[in-house]
Amino acid sequence: MLRAVPTGPPPQTPTTTRARASRWRALLLWAGAAACIAGIVGHDLFAEWVPSRTTALLVIVLAALALAAVLRRVAGLAWAHGLLLAWLLALLLFAGPLPVLATLACAAAAIALGRGLLPDAGVAAACAIGLALVAGVLGWLLPLPVHGRWTYLAAIVVVLALRGRDLAGAMRQAWQGWHAAVAGAPRAAAAAVLVAGLAGTGCWVPTVQYDDLGYHALLPWMLQIDGRHALDPDMHAWAVAPWAADVVQALPQVLAGMEARGAVNALWLALTATALWQLCAALGGDARQRWWTVALYASLPLTAVLAMGMQTELQTAALLAWAAVLALRPPSVRTLWAACALVGALVATKLAAAGFAAMLLPWLLWRQRQVLGWRSLSAGLALIAGLGGSSYAYAACVAGNPVLPLLNGVFGSPYFATQDFDDPRWHAGAGLDLAWQLTFDTGRYLEAYAGGGGFVLVALAGAWLLALLAPRTRALAALALAMAVAPLLATQYLRYVQPALVLVLPALVVAAAAAAPRSAHVLLAATCVANLLFQANGHWMLRTGIVKETVMAAGRDAPVWLEYAPERVLAQQVHARRAAEGGRGTVLSLASAAPMSAEFGAAARTIGWYDPSLQAAAQRADQDASGRAWAGLLRSEHVRDVLLRPGELHAARAAGLRAVGATREAAAGAAEWWRVPPRATVASP
Repeated sequence: MLRAVPTGPPPQTPTTTRARASRWRALLLWAGAAACIAGIVGHDLFAEWVPSRTTALLVIVLAALALAAVLRRVAGLAWAHGLLLAWLLALLLFAGPLPVLATLACAAAAIALGRGLLPDAGVAAACAIGLALVAGVLGWLLPLPVHGRWTYLAAIVVVLALRGRDLAGAMRQAWQGWHAAVAGAPRAAAAAVLVAGLAGTGCWVPTVQYDDLGYHALLPWMLQIDGRHALDPDMHAWAVAPWAADVVQALPQVLAGMEARGAVNALWLALTATALWQLCAALGGDARQRWWTVALYASLPLTAVLAMGMQTELQTAALLAWAAVLALRPPSVRTLWAACALVGALVATKLAAAGFAAMLLPWLLWRQRQVLGWRSLSAGLALIAGLGGSSYAYAACVAGNPVLPLLNGVFGSPYFATQDFDDPRWHAGAGLDLAWQLTFDTGRYLEAYAGGGGFVLVALAGAWLLALLAPRTRALAALALAMAVAPLLATQYLRYVQPALVLVLPALVVAAAAAAPRSAHVLLAATCVANLLFQANGHWMLRTGIVKETVMAAGRDAPVWLEYAPERVLAQQVHARRAAEGGRGTVLSLASAAPMSAEFGAAARTIGWYDPSLQAAAQRADQDASGRAWAGLLRSEHVRDVLLRPGELHAARAAGLRAVGATREAAAGAAEWWRVPPRATVASP
């Protein structure tokens, strides 16, 4: 008996369906890579590439590998261990041994405090939690004259004495965990540590950025010099703005008696990398995927850029990542409270970070819903308010605007113009091609060059879509997407997106590996290499070779200061003179390119927009060519020392200096230091 032969397509089986879906996932993943290559070629990005900066990074890589090779041969250390030791030695040389030791002391105390709130927390998680607790409490104490080396040292000694045994046990566990992590994927670990060290080169650079010298360094220097923070928005527009990041910078600086920015930023880099490793593990990533997540983070150009300065996004990324790690832990009241402490620290860091906290909190509460009750929830919310609310409360009381100078069109504080603070440079528009524009036309969205934001947004766009589809990565990918889109709708500024971009990396790596198990590592490695090739495009100082100049200076700050912030060279002499005379009078910056010498603490004044009242007075005095108005202004502000750049000096200001008998004391590069004699020794003009 003959049977009919089927002529249609073969029936679909579960196996063929899965194979077809797998091919489509792989194609979607690699479509991002193809688009990225097309963008690099189409926008001629290599015309913006600076080969000499890549060569400098390569030399640093070879030096680190050489030391690691010696340690491997002599002591049998794994490559990752040797590279880590090489980077630590470099940090000691360039950031300074005393700031590093002070930062380690603060970190040890933070770990002890963090484990007090969450006893089973690992060292890195406990450190982040402890820093959140310390910054939140100190925020309320900033106006009080209780901040000093011996006060901080005594507090650290007490904490370590009470929690020292627990801390020692936690450190042993961390050491064992590190060895196990490296052993799980030794080659990937070595690659990740190598790339992390290149990001950490930003920590070697002295503090010379505009916003740091004009704003962020002010609070740490106030605490070091004056023992308190002056809540005076008449002197500085951001005097009562969220300050948690600057408080953390101040802790080791007050202890060491010198800036510790490099060491503190290295700590934040390490905490973020560890959080991402843990987050990838929580999403089901294997050992190699966890290390690739760390490498991707470290390769982002803005990671190195943020390591060079005191901007808040470095801390924000660490806090966000650790809050997400805790959210994914098994529910417990202690875990909920520890996560709320991190959320409070986000609120205390920056208004944009508070926005991230508001997006994160519902997901956190949902993940921990099994332990939610009136007591646990009210205590968690109290932690958020207590740790995050100090700057907002003081700003409301002192200035009448809890977010001064932001939203002053709403609150109408007399300390700032009655309008909402805005920077018109960052309104290029937010279209559907924004991710493409951020990647290949970066200069419209950041003080950077094409490619300076890295290539993750395009190269791993397919991975992001896949992460949104996969159940285990969907929540994190969606949360990070919301955090990226929300700030860009208001202001198209790339740096504000960095924490969200960091947060999504574990989900992208896990999704990529699931879509293309055999080839995903090629895409991830290529993305890392592309990011590193254009690292210098993330900031003009990297582009001009500040890391190379720092290495050539061999740990001396003065040569780098002379090139990028010559006022800092003169400031050392001003400090010495003021110390000999009892620190009388104020220090005025008349240079528009150097807005304020923040290292003079409460004595620092500027005619830039950071100091609105003095800026307005200076503009009025400029109308009097005789200099009499300026002479009166200098006397009324009790100016004793003036830092200026003669090439930018307004004629009326020069006449005012002559009228009060000011004399030039020293010069450094383009900057000069002038002194105003006591009023009694000068005749009125």
